[in-house]
Amino acid sequence: MSDNRSQANLASPDASGVGADPPIVELRNVGKHYGRITALKHVSFAIRKGEVVALVGDNGAGKSTLVNIIAGALAPSVGELLIEGEPMRFRSANEARQMGIETVYQDLALANDVPAWANLFLGREIKRRGPLGALGWLDKKAMIGAADEALGRTKIRIKSIEAKCGALSGGQRQAVAVARAINWGSRMLLMDEPTAALGVEQQHQVGVLIEAVREEGTPVLLVSHNLPQVMAVSDRILVLFHGHLVKELVTARTTTDEVIKWITGAGLVRQAAS
Repeated sequence: MSDNRSQANLASPDASGVGADPPIVELRNVGKHYGRITALKHVSFAIRKGEVVALVGDNGAGKSTLVNIIAGALAPSVGELLIEGEPMRFRSANEARQMGIETVYQDLALANDVPAWANLFLGREIKRRGPLGALGWLDKKAMIGAADEALGRTKIRIKSIEAKCGALSGGQRQAVAVARAINWGSRMLLMDEPTAALGVEQQHQVGVLIEAVREEGTPVLLVSHNLPQVMAVSDRILVLFHGHLVKELVTARTTTDEVIKWITGAGLVRQAAS
């Protein structure tokens, strides 16, 4: 059954199906302009605790721009970004991370030549204080213990926490990147094309990762062209078309064919004709 609402109110409780919980992240009429070029226009939606929301659209639809705004890499030209009801205007991706917005990009941003545990603490190393409050040294034992716990929460096993990331499979490297986000207590996880260039088994592992994050109560915004996985793991699907959020679909009440109609713009033509 498809969702027949022509323009969903994505911030409403019945749209998400999770009652009256306040949104973790909310966008209100967000737009992004580059001179006369409009990348995003009047985009509004909300994501609540424990939700997995898929963001889909053809190339050039505005997905990357939207993700970069939430991740702090871009500032919106107009509109508001709210974190748990508080308006935010990030000046950098680091500010977004400090507010608990963690992003796992397609390239994972891992250091392949260092161990898995060390990747969880790059730039955030745990240090043991030296005598009389001196700078001290890196607390490797504490970092390995915390990394082992975080990786265990992803439910993906890796051969050794001491193994260099470059020696791990694609799915295991995804687990390291997600464990890094979990370890730092993220309010929301953005996943940008996590199954690109992965085999079938590794794609399944990504699904396990997403479910593990959901169980933590952390909402996930999943950007993906992999519609079978979108249908399998998401609660809602947001469709971007030429910078506009044209449709919100409740995954359990829609089909892949319906999603494709909105991605290609056929749903807009049908809506105009009705």
